[in-house]
Amino acid sequence: MTQSRTPVLLIILLLVPALIGLVVFRLYPIALAVNDSFFNVLRGNSVFVGFDNYVALLTDSAFWNSLKITLWFNLLINPIQIALALGLALLYVQNFKGVGVYRVLFLIPIGVSLPTAVIIWRIMLSQDGLVNGVIGIAGVPAQPWLTAESLALYSIIAIATWKGISYWMIFIIGGLQNISPEIYDAARIDGVKAWQRLIFITIPLLRPTLLFVLVADVSINFLLFAPIFMLTQGGPADSTNVLMYEAYKSGFVFGDMGRAMAIIVVVVAILLVIVGLQFRLLSGRREAR
Repeated sequence: MTQSRTPVLLIILLLVPALIGLVVFRLYPIALAVNDSFFNVLRGNSVFVGFDNYVALLTDSAFWNSLKITLWFNLLINPIQIALALGLALLYVQNFKGVGVYRVLFLIPIGVSLPTAVIIWRIMLSQDGLVNGVIGIAGVPAQPWLTAESLALYSIIAIATWKGISYWMIFIIGGLQNISPEIYDAARIDGVKAWQRLIFITIPLLRPTLLFVLVADVSINFLLFAPIFMLTQGGPADSTNVLMYEAYKSGFVFGDMGRAMAIIVVVVAILLVIVGLQFRLLSGRREAR
């Protein structure tokens, strides 16, 4: 019995819409950013300056401060989000009393748009907002969550984590549901404890899912912009001035589009390096096994 083969032309036609979208919404903006980073606008005219914008960044204290804040922000938020998403996913697939209510509560953030969530949290974190009211019951004085240099970045991390963990939880739930229950049954018969099943069975079998979540999570958080734009505008004292907001200020506040595009290109390059290292490290561990 001969197997029918899908015509190559049909495959190409089916891929054309996706390829057009990739070129228009991904490759073209990147190429445009790279091209614009080699120019400066002087007296209304674009002047080719070569690598001057990149060289200027090397001695730009504002750029280095933004880079430091961006790296610190990602160093904190990504492990927190993935660990919480994994923990919530493990609870989500369990059967216990009230699990239906739990599942609804932790899926609510997905249904709330990012701008709406940011506005709600801005109200809750205000001086007389809900959060200060709750901690006030315990005798803790009201905190300037978004206006204190020592708290603003961590408040952004909390908001982004609340919004993101339910989304990543869904992917991890999908990975958990692909693990055969017979593996866990055999482990229980052999007397393997719950924490041992998590470390030696669940997490290794979830590695492809966790790799996807890790890469996607780093990519989104490295490019985070909206909460900072809406809540702190990079302040106070530039404590939340991540690279994406620094690029926005440079291009749309100060009109230096060449510097802004150079920062964007640097952000994309750093992100590609980080993602490449993640793939290399995780694939290396898999091969070692």
